[in-house]
Amino acid sequence: MKLNVNGADHEVDVDPNMPLLWVLRDELGITGPKYGCGIAQCGACTVHIDGQAVRSCQVAIGDLQGDVTTIEGLGTPDALHAVQAAWVEHQVAQCGYCQSGQIMQAAAMLELNPEPTDADIDAVMSGNLCRCGTYPRIRAAVKTAAANLKGA
Repeated sequence: MKLNVNGADHEVDVDPNMPLLWVLRDELGITGPKYGCGIAQCGACTVHIDGQAVRSCQVAIGDLQGDVTTIEGLGTPDALHAVQAAWVEHQVAQCGYCQSGQIMQAAAMLELNPEPTDADIDAVMSGNLCRCGTYPRIRAAVKTAAANLKGA
């Protein structure tokens, strides 16, 4: 099977029912997306497929249609994505386990809604769980990223 991840083409020989998450981590060595729950309830495995945030634990590689972007491909080699930079600015991460999924969800949201309200942020981000409870910092970082993207 052929797939494009972070702008690079890959060919893998795996069972078509294997979840994208396992292909990314075990076959391609891309470890940004994390295994959290395996049932698309925590958001730790969030990646973009053609710009849409999806839970990679629930996408069978045989069903994949579109290019995949992980946290490793969100920014450029020379610069962090605005969401990543805002996460650093607001020191969002504590343990950090959920943060790649949080960032990927936030980046996809800002593509669709560049000026989210608190309610918008809370609604979209509610599927990404943070055991450390950094939700106020997440909301602040999303607002900063939105402002920075608007000014770019």
